[in-house]
Amino acid sequence: MSASSTDKGLLTPDNCAVIFIDHQPQMFFGVTHIDRQALLDNVLLLAKASKIFGVPVILTAVECQRFSGTITPQLLDLFPDQTPIERSSMNAWDSKEFIAAVNQAGRKNLVIAALWSEVCLAMPALQALTDGYGVYAVVDASGGASAVAHDAAIRRIEQAGGVSMTALQVLLELQRDWAGKEHSEEVMTVLDEHRCLYGLHSVAEPE
Repeated sequence: MSASSTDKGLLTPDNCAVIFIDHQPQMFFGVTHIDRQALLDNVLLLAKASKIFGVPVILTAVECQRFSGTITPQLLDLFPDQTPIERSSMNAWDSKEFIAAVNQAGRKNLVIAALWSEVCLAMPALQALTDGYGVYAVVDASGGASAVAHDAAIRRIEQAGGVSMTALQVLLELQRDWAGKEHSEEVMTVLDEHRCLYGLHSVAEPE
């Protein structure tokens, strides 16, 4: 990916799309390397960041009816007008509807969170990279069946040219400058909601 695809290596609300893959009950249940409530909290933090800054969002789920269940309602509630793309393939990049949604978003940088990391994150991330997209894997909004599996998936993505990020990093990179007042109050509210301690709030008022 060329540096011109980002703002000197940084993500902005205008140069990326955010993709949530398979954040479904049965998929959460299979995650063991991170506390599941913490994982969900990070997913929602990433979702709120996307919504605040108007970043295009793609939701997709695999085999909802057969075994995985629908996408967790907390995530769906943030995007009530959006219908998740349903798939049979574990690899979202195999889905024509998914690829059409990526094309419609019109962004060359894909910020991806998925369950499980070793399958549903790694496969589309690797293929997106070969198709010329910048890929940013949100490691704490993704989860694997084990720590070994998750770590191996992230290493594989990085070795192919992808970048690792956290949900909080995405939020603050999109905000970037506190002089930008348009969304700063919303960002601070989300930081409070998700217990992200921030220096300005932790300093006691002088007596």
